[in-house]
Amino acid sequence: ESVSINQSLFVLRKVITALAKRQQVREKELALIPYRESKLTTLLRDAVGGSGYTLMLACLNPLDSSFEENLSTLQYASTAGRIKNRPAVNLD
Repeated sequence: ESVSINQSLFVLRKVITALAKRQQVREKELALIPYRESKLTTLLRDAVGGSGYTLMLACLNPLDSSFEENLSTLQYASTAGRIKNRPAVNLD
């Protein structure tokens, strides 16, 4: 089960990286977003790069021994922060 969770988180990182690159280039055709590679990213498709509001929290550890992990978390959050969603109201 832990392998499946790690695989889903790895694919989520790939999706966030691809969405951030698409924001930089501003051309949707250049970046393929791998939503279908994981159940997690399929479920989060509208929230991560679609028409919903999304909030991401980065939790850090104050210990000096966690410096590399904190740096990686901040880089990940910075990449996620470059994604700009366009929220829309669904009228069904």
